[in-house]
Amino acid sequence: MPNTFPVRIETARISGGPNLTVYYPRVVGMQNQQAQRSINQAIVNQTQALIDEQVGNMPATVEEMLGIYEVKNNQRNVLSLSLSNYTYHYQAAHGMTYIKSLTFDTQTARLYQLKDLFKPGSDFVKRLSEIIELQIKQRNIQTLFGFTSIRPNQDFYIADKVLVIYFQLYEITPYVFGFPMFPISVYDISDIIDENGPLGRMATNN
Repeated sequence: MPNTFPVRIETARISGGPNLTVYYPRVVGMQNQQAQRSINQAIVNQTQALIDEQVGNMPATVEEMLGIYEVKNNQRNVLSLSLSNYTYHYQAAHGMTYIKSLTFDTQTARLYQLKDLFKPGSDFVKRLSEIIELQIKQRNIQTLFGFTSIRPNQDFYIADKVLVIYFQLYEITPYVFGFPMFPISVYDISDIIDENGPLGRMATNN
């Protein structure tokens, strides 16, 4: 696989005062400038979407906002990163945080959804849900309404040879549990992953 080096990432910032700062990643130095522009535009769009979700129709009540990011994978032409935004509104019981992740092919700038990681026709929702249900029992995680299934477009990121499925605050657990994260080894789902997709690349040993 040619040109599988990590991409270079710089930190950009949006600032709206001492208590309003959002840091987000920007890919730089790529040979494919069109792919670089597409990746950076998708990151900006998601960063802005998180801000919009937090502010809603109450911009005057925002007392604090902090946006940060984490690079989860930057190898084998797969860039997977998470953007988080914490916002506190005036007189709220507590602040609220959202996390959204983006996974790209750095050669084509393709942005992957969860379904794109698996072979067409494979029942990935059922398979992943069964693994997560088992982890919930093993880890004794308290759910709000019991767990039945992930969404077909469930939040995820890739970290080396692991697919991490996660849920937002309150999505399946009480607030005190934070963000429930469920790591799944690519080898446990090797029969359904798309060998040419991001997980397929992670599973190879060369």
